[in-house]
Amino acid sequence: MLLTVEGLTIEAGGRRPILREVSLTVGKGEIVGLVGESGSGKSTIARSVLRLLPEGARVSGRVAVSGHDVLTMSPAALRDLRAAQVSMIYQDPRSSLNPVRRIGDFLTERMVHTLGRPKAEARARALELLAAVGIDDPELRLRQYPHELSGGMLQRVVIAAALAADPALLLADEATSALDVTTQAETLALLRRVQAERELGMLFITHDLQLAAAFCDRVHVLYAGTVVESRPAKELFDDPRHPYTAGLLACTPELGDPRPIQPIPGRPPSLDDTFAGCPFAPRCPAADEACDTWQPSPVTVPGGSAACRLVEV
Repeated sequence: MLLTVEGLTIEAGGRRPILREVSLTVGKGEIVGLVGESGSGKSTIARSVLRLLPEGARVSGRVAVSGHDVLTMSPAALRDLRAAQVSMIYQDPRSSLNPVRRIGDFLTERMVHTLGRPKAEARARALELLAAVGIDDPELRLRQYPHELSGGMLQRVVIAAALAADPALLLADEATSALDVTTQAETLALLRRVQAERELGMLFITHDLQLAAAFCDRVHVLYAGTVVESRPAKELFDDPRHPYTAGLLACTPELGDPRPIQPIPGRPPSLDDTFAGCPFAPRCPAADEACDTWQPSPVTVPGGSAACRLVEV
C-alpha cells in the first residue's frame, strides 16, 4: 500500500485532539477523498504525511509511505520523502510562489538544489512539465512573474512543480476551491489525466462532497477530527449512512431541484469543545439521549463503515 495511516491521534493543547484514531489507506493509482467542514482535520492529515505537524504536538499512531513510518524517520529520510516521494498541491497557488521570482526559478530551483540536476536539464524538464499540464508557450512562461499569469495558469504551474520529482503520492489540499467553475473543471480533468498516466496515488481534500463522489474512488468523511464514514464514492453519494454525511448532501444545491437547502444546524466544533458521547449529537436531527454518552465506533456497512449508533447495517 502506498499510504497507510493507522490510529493517528494528534493533540496540540486543545481540550480535545485535532485528530483521533484516524485510519485510511491510499493505493497506487487510487484517488481517496477527505471531506468535511473547516476545522475537521483534513489538512492536518495531509500535513502529517510530510510530518509538518503543529509545534509541540503529541502524536501517536502510524503514518507510513511505501511501508516506511514517516513519524519515526531520520532527518535525511524525511528530506528524501519530501523531495522525491510525496508532493503537495495547496489551495492558493499564489501562496506557493515568490512574487519577485520568475516561474522558471520556481520550477527549476528544487530540481537543481534538492534533486541535484544540472541547470540545463532542469530547464528542459520545466519546459516539458509546463507543456504536459497544458500551458501554451512554455518558453515565455518561464520568464514571467506570478502576477502575469491567471489563477488557473498558476494552479497548473503548481501542479507541474509537484510532478517535477516524479512522486508516487500527491496530496491535493483544496487544489481547485480558489478557481472559477470552468477553470476548476479544467484543473480536475488535468489532475485526473496526470494521475491516470503516471498511476499516482492521490489524497484529495475538498469541502464538496458531490465533487469527491464524482472524482474519487473512495471517500472518508471527517467530523471533529474523527472519520465518521468511509465508503466507495458511489455508495456514499447514493446511500449515506451517517447523519453528518446525509446532512452535507442535503445542504448542497442542485439544478432543477425545487426543495429548499437544509443547512446543518449549529456550528462545527472547536478544539475547546469536548464530548462525552458522539461529537455530532448536538447537531444531529436523529440523536436521542443515549447519543450524549455513547462513544462512536465504526459499524460495518456495504463497502465500508460508519461510526453512528443509529446506523442501519
